[in-house]
Amino acid sequence: MAVSFAAVNLRTMALRSSSKLLRRSSHLLPPIHMQHSAPPLTRKISMNARSIASQLNRSGLLKTQGLIGGKWSDSYDGKTIQVYNPATGESIADVACMGGKETNDAIASAYDAYRSWSKTTAAERSKLLRKWYDLLMAHKEELAQLMTLEQGKPLKEAMGEVNYGAGFIEFSAEEAKRIYGDIIPAPMSDRRLFVLKQPVGVVGAITPWNFPLAMITRKVGPALACGCTVVIKPSELTPLTALAAAELAIQAGIPAGAVNVVMGNAPEIGDALLASPQVRKITFTGSTAVGKKLMAGSAETVKKVSLELGGNAPCIIFDDADIDIAVKGTLAAKYRNSGQTCVCANRILVQEGIYDKFAKALIDAVRNMKVGDGFGEDVVQGPLINEAAVKKVETLLQDATSKGAKVMLGGKRHSLGFTFYEPTVVGDVNSDMRISREEVFGPVAPLLRFKTEEDAIRIANDTNAGLGSYVFTNSIQRSWRVAEALEYGLVGINEGVISTEVAPFGGFKQSGLGREGSKYGMDEYLEIKYVCLGNMKKE
Repeated sequence: MAVSFAAVNLRTMALRSSSKLLRRSSHLLPPIHMQHSAPPLTRKISMNARSIASQLNRSGLLKTQGLIGGKWSDSYDGKTIQVYNPATGESIADVACMGGKETNDAIASAYDAYRSWSKTTAAERSKLLRKWYDLLMAHKEELAQLMTLEQGKPLKEAMGEVNYGAGFIEFSAEEAKRIYGDIIPAPMSDRRLFVLKQPVGVVGAITPWNFPLAMITRKVGPALACGCTVVIKPSELTPLTALAAAELAIQAGIPAGAVNVVMGNAPEIGDALLASPQVRKITFTGSTAVGKKLMAGSAETVKKVSLELGGNAPCIIFDDADIDIAVKGTLAAKYRNSGQTCVCANRILVQEGIYDKFAKALIDAVRNMKVGDGFGEDVVQGPLINEAAVKKVETLLQDATSKGAKVMLGGKRHSLGFTFYEPTVVGDVNSDMRISREEVFGPVAPLLRFKTEEDAIRIANDTNAGLGSYVFTNSIQRSWRVAEALEYGLVGINEGVISTEVAPFGGFKQSGLGREGSKYGMDEYLEIKYVCLGNMKKE
C-alpha cells in the first residue's frame, strides 16, 4: 500500500526548466502602483541578499541538483522548482524537482552502499563523521547565510542552528564507538547468550523547513554512526541548506551512496520511500497529519518509524515565579524563529495573582523586539515562511478575538510587507478558542489565566499533543510535582531553550514516536539480535 501525503506548499506547482539564480518572482511583488514607493530598507535588503547569494554560489556550497550515488543530478525530466527568500519575495535559485524515479535510484544507491558501510568499523565511521563536523563548523558563516536567505531567520539564530546541528554530528561521531551489545547469564551451563546491536538498514529521512540543518543532522548523524545509509528528502521550501551539508559530507569522505538527497514532488518521493522494501526505517519531522499517513504507509512493509510531530506547548507562569526570568524564558520559548518551532510556547498559562504584572512586562519586552530581514543589524524576528503561514495566524487570531480575546500588542501584518508579522500578545484567551487547540506557528503569544496548580496541569494536558512544555516557579517542590504531572516529552523549568544533542527529544501522545539526540536516539537506528551459543560442554 502506497499512501500519498500532500505537499505542504503550493509553490511545488510552479515548475520551471531553467536554473537562473535570483530571478524576481513577479507574483510575490506588491501591486504595480506600490512597487516604486518601496522604502529604502527594502532595496538595501534586496541588494544584500543578491550579494550573499552570489558569494555562496562562488563558494561551491549553493547546490541546485539532487545527490544520488555520490553524483549531483538534475531531475530526469528537467523540471525545477524555485526557492524563495521570504524576506524579499526573490527567487534565490531553481533546484531540481525530483520524483519517484529519482527516489528509487537513490534508494538503490543507498542499499548498495549499505553493504559496505555497515561493515565499516565504528572507529572509521567515527573519524568520517568527525571530519564532517569539522567542515560544518569551518563553513558556519556560509551555512548560516544560506539558511537566513532561504528560511528567513535572523543570522544570529542561523549561526546558533549551525552550532546546534553540527553538535549532532559531533555527538554521533563520539557515540559510534559506544554501540555496545550485552552478555546475558545463561540458565544452562552449556549455553552462552549474547545480544548484538546492528544497523537497521536504509533510512528515509523526511525533514521540515523550520530548521533546515539541525533536523537533518539529528537524523543522519546517528543513522550513519550506527552503520545505516540514508535518503534525505528536505522541504521544497528550504533545500539549499541540506544540499550544502551534503556537499560537505562528500568532502569529509563519507562514501558515495551513504548519503543521498532528493527533493521536489513530495507525494511521489514519499510514496517511493514507503513502497520500497529496501527502506527499513522512516524518520520524519513535521505535521501530525502527514506523520499519521507515513505511519500508515509504513505498515505495508512493516518499517521502523520515528515521528516528531506537532506540539501545543504550555508555558506555565506561577505566582511565585521570578518575573524577569519568566519573561526572558517566555520570549525565547515563544518568539524564536518567529514562533515557527514545534516546541514554541503555544499557550502561556499565567496564575491570576501575577497575570497583570506578567502581561505588562511581557508586552514591554515584545515591543522592543526588532523585526526585519534576517541580515539586518539587531534583528530578532524575521518573516514567516510564506503567505499561507501568515493567513493561518490571521485566521486563528480572528477566531480568538471573535470569542472574546483581546489583542494587547500587535495583531496585524508588519509594515515591512511580504510575510512579516508584528510580534503579538493577546489576552483573555480560553481553551475553547482554536488558538489554544492548534499550533499557531507564528509570533503570537496567547495568555490564559488559571487559579490553582491543579487547574494549570489540567489545562496544559487538555490536548492531543505532548511535545514541549515550560514551567516558571521558584518552588523546588512544585517544579517536581508539575514536571511529573505534565504529559509531555520535554519539560523546561525556568528555562525557555532546552533542546540539546545530549538529551532525548520527542513527544507523548500524538506528538510522535521515538526519540532523537542523546544515547537514546541511537537506538532508533539499531536492531537487537539475540544469539544463543549451545553445546559448550568440554570436549
